[in-house]
Amino acid sequence: MIALLGYLGVLLGLVSASTLAYTGVRAVRRGGRVDESVRWSVTGLALGAIVAFAALELGVLTHDFSIAYIARNTATTTPFVFLLASGWAALEGSIVLWGLMLAGFTWVLAGKVRGDDRLGVGALAVMGAVAVFWFGMMASVANPFAICTEVIGGTCSATSWFPIGNAVAPLEGLGPNPLLQNHILMAIHPPMLYLGYVGFTVPFAFAISALAQGVQGKAWLVRTHRWSLIAWLFLTAGIILGGWWSYEVLGWGGYWAWDPVENAAFLPWLIGTAFIHSAIVQERRGMLQAWNFVLVIATFALTILGTFLTRSGVIASVHSFSQSLVGPALLAFLVVVLVSSLALFAARIHLVASSPRLDSVVSREGFFLVNNLILTLFAFTVLLGTLYPLIIDALSGREVSIGRPFFDKVTIPLAFALLLAVGVGSIAPWRVAKPQILWQRTRGGVATGLAAAAFAVVVGVSSIPVLGVIALAGFVIGTIVGFFLRQAGARRAAGAGLREASWTVFRNDLGYWGGQISHIGLALLAVAIATSSALAVRGQLQLAVGDSGVVGGYCVRYDGTFQEVTPNRIVDGSTMTLLRDDCSTFVAELAPRVNRYRGASQAIASPAVHTGIVEDVYLSIAGGSSETIALDVFVFPLQWLVWVAGGIMILGGFVALGRKLRRRDTLPATPPEPEESRV
Repeated sequence: MIALLGYLGVLLGLVSASTLAYTGVRAVRRGGRVDESVRWSVTGLALGAIVAFAALELGVLTHDFSIAYIARNTATTTPFVFLLASGWAALEGSIVLWGLMLAGFTWVLAGKVRGDDRLGVGALAVMGAVAVFWFGMMASVANPFAICTEVIGGTCSATSWFPIGNAVAPLEGLGPNPLLQNHILMAIHPPMLYLGYVGFTVPFAFAISALAQGVQGKAWLVRTHRWSLIAWLFLTAGIILGGWWSYEVLGWGGYWAWDPVENAAFLPWLIGTAFIHSAIVQERRGMLQAWNFVLVIATFALTILGTFLTRSGVIASVHSFSQSLVGPALLAFLVVVLVSSLALFAARIHLVASSPRLDSVVSREGFFLVNNLILTLFAFTVLLGTLYPLIIDALSGREVSIGRPFFDKVTIPLAFALLLAVGVGSIAPWRVAKPQILWQRTRGGVATGLAAAAFAVVVGVSSIPVLGVIALAGFVIGTIVGFFLRQAGARRAAGAGLREASWTVFRNDLGYWGGQISHIGLALLAVAIATSSALAVRGQLQLAVGDSGVVGGYCVRYDGTFQEVTPNRIVDGSTMTLLRDDCSTFVAELAPRVNRYRGASQAIASPAVHTGIVEDVYLSIAGGSSETIALDVFVFPLQWLVWVAGGIMILGGFVALGRKLRRRDTLPATPPEPEESRV
């Protein structure tokens, strides 16, 4: 019954999406007025998505093992949080969640489309067309409600895609992938990524609507700015949480390995970030019109590519699912999106190619253009390194591996250039920035960067690349803070107090200062990545009970073992005492462990992490015997700053979202730039 209800929800969503695409196009041709057929289509899409998702979760929570997806990905012993997350943790369930989010974005968008709005109605039609694909997959090659028709050895060995028939159910399910039930972040990280992926469908839909109707100007950009920021926020949060999950669960001592699926999430983030900055230039100066269409098409296409890499099984990754017909379907959809979108863009290029000329490269728009080029080159490099092994394997059958050394070598110089462009570009005047104006606005940042690098040398940092990152990050932060204080000082000269002046400057331009907060977070993240990677200390200890060893200024003593038995796993842990290198000053007690899950052949290690003010100490069991333990020990300087910096970037995005909610003031929030800076 649950399977039938869920599948009927999928069919309702599919029919409604098809109707929305058709009625949306028809409404555009009739002048753009939203009629009842469009409203009913959106309602049907939302209702179908809700019914499908609710039915799947109901089946998961009631252990309806007659549904093949539930039998293969849950068990009665699975803890509640991971049981709930099983509804989207595997292939078919993740597509159901995707459809729910897409329907949700479409519903909210429809609420903002009123009257004669050809641009908005066209965007709804595009959203409907995209939904046709996702609900079509649910109804066919990725059916989450296929039923078990044969059980062999206690597992579901044969299925029927049609949820009516003689269903049989195994007595127990196989349970989730052990890696997906080892940390609470598993329940949060994927939905954040999906919200980011799906959110970029809205600006894509408006761009295609504008191109199809030959709408010139920045209207579609203005309509999608907040949507783009929301998608960027969720995608950023998803990537940061994914790194944290990797750090806390996988036990290899890191948070980013240039895994192909990590790259697949990073690629739309890079191009989406470029699009958000480029859109500001078009809104302010009317430039980069054609470029913005290219960026938004590329961002959406990269979300599809990321989904293909994750769910097609073409790569070996902790993120990837098994091979299925979903892969070819996603690849076909990606080709259709690229060919149709770029063909439409080419047909309308004469309408969007003309724009004002760049007065000077040394200007805010010039630095934004440089920023865009760096981000695009960064994305191209990551894309090439990710896809090259797959292409070679497909064409010749040879296995080629491109690992971290390649990515680090080619992306580190780009990261340096990006930091420099961010530091100068965000405070440069529009049109033309004279040298004396730039120096006036950046000299405080230069002093801050040099002071930060000097301090790092004093505390013992000798790595030239790390010192370079610290200097550039200090430059970015010092320049932004100095510019803010300069604006607040000008307000004080007009008679306001320091607190009032600072608050007025900030609140009256939330979009700008939200961006600067994100830039500060980016600079801090660069420092955290550089120090936690280049200055890390790694070692392995072989210890018997009572023995101790020293790594990176810390003494680790092996105190004993323990075992915990829960319904879904057996935990074999080791009790460790962390001391200073004199082996007498207590720091913390840590308990790294190995988890053995029912039905899983491979044990999963759970590291133990002590986070201090300066550094993390990370312990992971690498092996051992009944008498000794092999322990990987890592010391990561400023590791905590990775997560804090990511949070600051997200905070900046939230602040920027409030730009239209700021209170108007009788005095300008930011005093006018000197006349010579606006020439």
